[in-house]
Amino acid sequence: MNNFLSAEARSLAPYTPGEQPRDQQYVKLNTNESPFPPSRRVLKALSRAELLKLNLYSDPACTQLNAAIAAHYGLRPENVVSGNGSDEILAFAFRAFCGTGRPVAYADVTYSFYQAQAALFGLEARVIPLREDFTLNADDYMDFPGTIVIASPNAPTGIAVPREDVQRLLEADPNRVVIVDEAYVDFGGESCVPMLFRYDNLLVVQTMSKSRQLAGGRVGFALGGEALIGALNRVKYSFNPYNVNRLSLIAGTAAMEDEAYFQSCCGTIRENRAWLTEELEGLGFTVLPSSANFVFAKSGRLGGGELYRRLKENGILVRWFDKDRIRDFIRITVGSMEQLAALTDELAQMLEEV
Repeated sequence: MNNFLSAEARSLAPYTPGEQPRDQQYVKLNTNESPFPPSRRVLKALSRAELLKLNLYSDPACTQLNAAIAAHYGLRPENVVSGNGSDEILAFAFRAFCGTGRPVAYADVTYSFYQAQAALFGLEARVIPLREDFTLNADDYMDFPGTIVIASPNAPTGIAVPREDVQRLLEADPNRVVIVDEAYVDFGGESCVPMLFRYDNLLVVQTMSKSRQLAGGRVGFALGGEALIGALNRVKYSFNPYNVNRLSLIAGTAAMEDEAYFQSCCGTIRENRAWLTEELEGLGFTVLPSSANFVFAKSGRLGGGELYRRLKENGILVRWFDKDRIRDFIRITVGSMEQLAALTDELAQMLEEV
């Protein structure tokens, strides 16, 4: 027992990040990173002149970055707040829109950071099970009196929530905030951003970690009406005003402005996902319909834990969750064709030995 921990800290349910091993080189398909390098515009923008400015604080208002994001989505800078990855933005939202008399609801099989944040802030949380096929049914949330958090496409399942279902939740209670976490939306999901012009209670959270190749840069953002963005900024300036560093502000701005590279990378991931799905199904796997840069699959011949362990022993990392309902599945990042071919070859050999 750690005698220095407060009672509140003992009650936390920390998020477990994906492995980042240093012991050897792996085919790394476990943390949904992009297999592509950052845009050349990003590399060019990170000049020596900018590095020499690291003695100065970054812009707390994230002016240029927010302007680039707003321009991309046809919004105003007042509709944008940027953060140190979308995880920080989600933390701001949990603190801003949940609390006494305002519980939070999220799915049982979804991004486990939601559970971690609810514990961190001592929030009343309702965990609502996905349906048997792992789809989210909006009717299960319709009468919930607090803030609703929906990941679309969901993680780890990859299944997207139809935009009309989110619309029904928004209209059912205009005084209830609905947060849509769109970390993976650029790979095939239906974004709720167009609905921001009609619904003041909608907050959309996105990241540059996946589709804009900046996982290590930690750049996330939220889009919403001025009231919601103002609430997030209230939390931000109570916690860490300089929350996005100078280099990430520059990198994020350049990445957002390079539309051609963004579209090219997303298109390749979609093509590779289709190839991987077909190959896995040919090996007898059940693969859930994915709109993300990963697939969630299970074999009827080897359990998820066994697949994970054997693949790791052979230099390939995937993600396995030792949790109810999904214990038989592994989550596989859609990487390069070379990485995916190595994975499927190894799986084929493993299954032949069973």
